[in-house]
Amino acid sequence: MAAVEERTSVRAEARYVRTAPRKAQLVAEQIRGRSVPEARTILAFMTRDAARDVERVLYSAVANAEANHGLDGDELYVLTATVGSGPTLKRWRARARGRVARIKKRTCHITIALALPEEQVIPAPLPKPAPVVTPAPEPEAEAVEEEKEEAPKPKRAPRKKASETAETAEEKPKRAPARKKAEAVEDKPKPRSRKATPKAEAAEKPKPKTTRKKKAEDS
Repeated sequence: MAAVEERTSVRAEARYVRTAPRKAQLVAEQIRGRSVPEARTILAFMTRDAARDVERVLYSAVANAEANHGLDGDELYVLTATVGSGPTLKRWRARARGRVARIKKRTCHITIALALPEEQVIPAPLPKPAPVVTPAPEPEAEAVEEEKEEAPKPKRAPRKKASETAETAEEKPKRAPARKKAEAVEDKPKPRSRKATPKAEAAEKPKPKTTRKKKAEDS
């Protein structure tokens, strides 16, 4: 009968991180063997870009220990911090004389394991909470809903036929026809005429016509 191995560490891993393995490995060496609060302080003040990626993995490992095993993150220490190389993305760059140069975009896998001091045994994972089951609706409520659905809808009033609508239209009194525009103009009172002035009378009188013969006799 195979013996069940006791767990002594809690780990977290980040795969395909877009950082060179050598750069991430230099950061991982600084926190290996240190306590979690000390490792957090070192990574927070480190100026390397890879420190941000390692810090995320450390926080993930602490969250796994607290949520799954009920441990206190400040009591743990970094047991192992390893960095493995991942696939390399190859790109090209133009160079002199029509040549190209290769650009290697390297990736890595970061793994961090936490453990209790003096290699204490990690407790078993906490039991998962039972799924919440919604209570079934009461049968009375279902019966009431079915009755509402089965109740007939009120009938609409029958529509009137075209002949009935024509009869009702004939019964209505007709409106008086509107006056024509000419009648309306005649009904309006005419404006009073002003007294004729001597200048107006002179302008209204026609001038006598003079012919060429009369002009010659006069001369």
